Amino acid sequence: MTERIKIVIAGPRGRMGQEAVKLVENTENFQLVAVVDRQHNGMKLADILETTQSQAKVYTDMEDCFQNEQADVLIDLTTPETGYVHTKTALTYGVRPVVGTTGFSKEELQELRNLAEEKELGCIIAPNFAIGAILMMKFSQMAAKYFPDTEIIEMHHDQKLDAPSGTAVKTAEMIKENRAHHQQGHEDEKETLQGARGADYDGMRIHSVRLPGLVAHQQVLFGAEGQTLTLRHDSFNRASFMSGVKISVETIMSLDSLVYGLEHILV
Repeated sequence: MTERIKIVIAGPRGRMGQEAVKLVENTENFQLVAVVDRQHNGMKLADILETTQSQAKVYTDMEDCFQNEQADVLIDLTTPETGYVHTKTALTYGVRPVVGTTGFSKEELQELRNLAEEKELGCIIAPNFAIGAILMMKFSQMAAKYFPDTEIIEMHHDQKLDAPSGTAVKTAEMIKENRAHHQQGHEDEKETLQGARGADYDGMRIHSVRLPGLVAHQQVLFGAEGQTLTLRHDSFNRASFMSGVKISVETIMSLDSLVYGLEHILV
């Protein structure tokens, strides 16, 4: 029997965190050894989460957790500020982080990359764990070679903190690799309401929508003479992200550096 991967989950009571708990409990080669929560230190997960019978211990301090628990992987689904600290702490203690938090700065990503390489540990930071979203991003990158005029519209629930989304930014970065730089729109265009044309990334535009009832949605529109191409992905629930989390946990055990974006590990 293959030895199970010992996992710590940060943010177990969040909507994504609860799905991660279900994933770990329902995956034969995964083992939940502890969780890190903002409160309830010393309690059992089953005491604070009705959807599980897990007796994994709750910690409020990440260092305390790693000092007392043997873990292989940290799944962090918290916030950019907390996730950054958790990721650094995990790498310092020899634990491989799988991070679904977006909003890291370039400087923070580079610091984490350097630390992962120094420790020779895998680290996966993914703006989106939904396989369909990754395919949308890869198809958009392919299309940009032939359709250089493009705009991105990303739509999320109204509790999302960062705009544009990490997925939208990552999509734009991938498109940029195949797109000849140019400024889109009329050279004399003028916004009569500031922000009407969205964020400007290398000449293309990114638009963010925030509404209750949405989960995570994105469409990439390409335009050319006499035709348009639209690529769209929709996540209707947070369970849609768990296939990518599972692949990341299984893959990270054989990595020795930081990977930003799930597209780099999908074969």
